[in-house]
Amino acid sequence: MQDIVNTVSGLIWSNALIGLCLGAGLFFSVLTRFVQVRMFGEMWRLLLSGKSSERGISTFQALSVSLSGRVGTGNIAGVAAAIGFGGPGAVFWMWVVAFLGASTAYVESALGQIYKEVDGDQYRGGPAYYIEKAMGQKWYAWIFAIATIIATGLLLPGVQSNSIGNAAEVAFGAEHMVDTALGTLSVTKIVTAIGVVTALGFIIFGGVKRIAHFTQIVVPFMALAYVIMAVAIVALNISALPDVIALIMKDAFTPMAGLGAAIGWGVKRGVYSNEAGQGTGPHAAAAAEVQHPAQQGLVQAFSVYIDTLFVCSATAFMILITGAYNVHDGSAGFLIQNLPADIQANSPAFTQFALERVIPGVGKPFVAIALFFFAFTTLLAYYYIAETNVAYIRRSIKVPGAMTILKIALMTSVFYGAVKTANLAWGLGDIGVGLMAWLNIIGIIIIFFMAKPALKALRDYEAQRKAGVTDYSFDPAALGIKNADFWQNRNGK
Repeated sequence: MQDIVNTVSGLIWSNALIGLCLGAGLFFSVLTRFVQVRMFGEMWRLLLSGKSSERGISTFQALSVSLSGRVGTGNIAGVAAAIGFGGPGAVFWMWVVAFLGASTAYVESALGQIYKEVDGDQYRGGPAYYIEKAMGQKWYAWIFAIATIIATGLLLPGVQSNSIGNAAEVAFGAEHMVDTALGTLSVTKIVTAIGVVTALGFIIFGGVKRIAHFTQIVVPFMALAYVIMAVAIVALNISALPDVIALIMKDAFTPMAGLGAAIGWGVKRGVYSNEAGQGTGPHAAAAAEVQHPAQQGLVQAFSVYIDTLFVCSATAFMILITGAYNVHDGSAGFLIQNLPADIQANSPAFTQFALERVIPGVGKPFVAIALFFFAFTTLLAYYYIAETNVAYIRRSIKVPGAMTILKIALMTSVFYGAVKTANLAWGLGDIGVGLMAWLNIIGIIIIFFMAKPALKALRDYEAQRKAGVTDYSFDPAALGIKNADFWQNRNGK
């Protein structure tokens, strides 16, 4: 099974996809005149000014929901894997894909807002919706929707819960083992899996509003606490910081693990972590209540910075400044070995050992607790994304009990992932991320050449901002944007 997963993942995550992620980010950066730099101040203003409504969540809640998807195990275990397999230079390429990917995040999230719909008492939207309406290809939208349901409902949840289980085992031990139908498992992992599934079920059966309220409290708190801990670790080792930065920059271009490994792992784990271009962010973006689609696009671009430049960098500096990492040579050996050979790079262990070296007795459980909140809120975001795509399909085909089936399938995946090996879980997760990225990035590029809706929305927003308006408006017909039914109906009313 592992060999099959590795083969499929290798085919999907070929150099072509890595080039597509970087190329799309550069393409949209140039065309938006580096909106991720020019509008940085506006991103901050928008972040704090939005309000919710009966149907839509606030700008900040939408950011929290999307951050709950972006900030997850990729920020702890994913960074460790990038360093472990790609060398310290992979961190630089994670920064590159985040900087360029912020423009991609603007485009896809603005599209999510432009083409959103009203579904009962909430807004719905995402790549399936804008592919159908802007590209006019319903079959392609269906392929994306099905791929996303499989990815976020079955493949990706196991990665998050796997890291929770592994972190708990490192922190609290695995002395007591029991034989089960799934193999010999530690009691720690079984108890952890049951606890996560129970808490997850309670929230996902409560709907998107409960998810939004939970994440807007937990996500900022956990991210801030984690970054503060990282800053403390760096401060205690401040004399080593210049050498660590020099190591990252030097290894980015003369990498110990090979240039392909550094770029490949940096981009792969960067996209996995910040999700720019993957197509997950537009789902939360579409649910926000905003005056203009560009506003949510800008806020979602800022979330990429928070994810990679803050949280991922915090993890990388902790690992590198304490020397708590190994670098694999691509076979069974090591280019650098500072930890025991049986420590998996595809796990949160590097980060746990990094903190343990500075704060003995506290580091391992702290990372386990932080990872629980990181990964748990990501599971909530995955459910919401999968639910949105099931809702999209149900517009055409009524499937009795579809949402209940989805909830049970996701909870099963979470339990299975929590008790199984890390490499298998990450391999399945990479397949899910890769499929979504291929479909979504190709889709938004085609849409750009067909109509440029996200760019037109940005220019319109900048024109109104320059004119000094206080209440923004969006008229898709005046901009030559077709099938933006929600905004046309709002203007009509």
